[in-house]
Amino acid sequence: MTSKREFLKMSLFGTSLLGITGLFSKSQAYSEVNKNTTKPIVISTWNHGLAANHVAWQVLSDGGKAIDAVEQGVRVPEADPSVMTVGYGGYPDREGKVTLDACIMDENQNCGSVAFLQNIKHPISVARLVMDKTPHVMLVGEGALEFAKSQGFKEENLLTDKAKMAWQDWLKESKYSPVINVENHDTIGMLALDNNGDLSGACTTSGAAFKMSGRVGDSPIIGAGLYVDNEIGAATATGMGELMIKTVGCHLVVEMMRQGLSPEQACKAAVERIAKKLGDYKQFQVGFLALNKAGEYGSYCIQSGFNYAVTDKSGSELQDAKSIL
Repeated sequence: MTSKREFLKMSLFGTSLLGITGLFSKSQAYSEVNKNTTKPIVISTWNHGLAANHVAWQVLSDGGKAIDAVEQGVRVPEADPSVMTVGYGGYPDREGKVTLDACIMDENQNCGSVAFLQNIKHPISVARLVMDKTPHVMLVGEGALEFAKSQGFKEENLLTDKAKMAWQDWLKESKYSPVINVENHDTIGMLALDNNGDLSGACTTSGAAFKMSGRVGDSPIIGAGLYVDNEIGAATATGMGELMIKTVGCHLVVEMMRQGLSPEQACKAAVERIAKKLGDYKQFQVGFLALNKAGEYGSYCIQSGFNYAVTDKSGSELQDAKSIL
């Protein structure tokens, strides 16, 4: 005769087994490549993503890997002094120093990151080498700089005359007051799906203008500013980095897609969660951009004005993200 204790143990085991079976079934379902998959495809944040996508698309259209496409793509705004929120020409911190953050992640969940890096034009390529050549995920500050130099990167002055003048003008009042969709669109985040059906992502920034020395936002933080799960999809973020860090926002978006939401629905759910926590969300901007395994993409943000670039076989276009406000 089965005791009550034994009966409960058997019931709990059965329930657990059903749960595990359900998880495996869902995982298998997501890992099957959709016959209607749109690939290759590359998407990236803001209008400077168009030029970045152009280079990334050259890699993808030649049969290249998504990880190479995103690295090469975001190097474009990193080297463009007219893009004053990324790389060379980026706004400095309140000490007048340009400090850079970046991360990269491939289809196997390998990732690399650098933060508070100075005098190196292409932090994304340093992050790639952290991923490929070290046992670590993140290097920061002087350590990141020394590693970059050991890999052949040359130090150079990244503070342009235009950025220096903006900093000197800011010093007159020294008031830190981020401007929505201006100072806060301080990244380029890029996601790509290649012909093999593999996803990768990259994110790089000079951070919030006139920030405190040593400040690091979400852009180099895996899970906050970027996350890739090759079974499900990938996400990147823009806006006030502190809010993405607090919610591990991009990981949240990918997990929402795992539960069956579309990329846009997942981005919306993450934004709404942040807005609910903030209460006074009208003062802030947070935006997410996502791409799933089927090549479907979507975005959502708090404030209107966030746009993103999409490039596939049909060409390139800039699209406006949907928003709460």
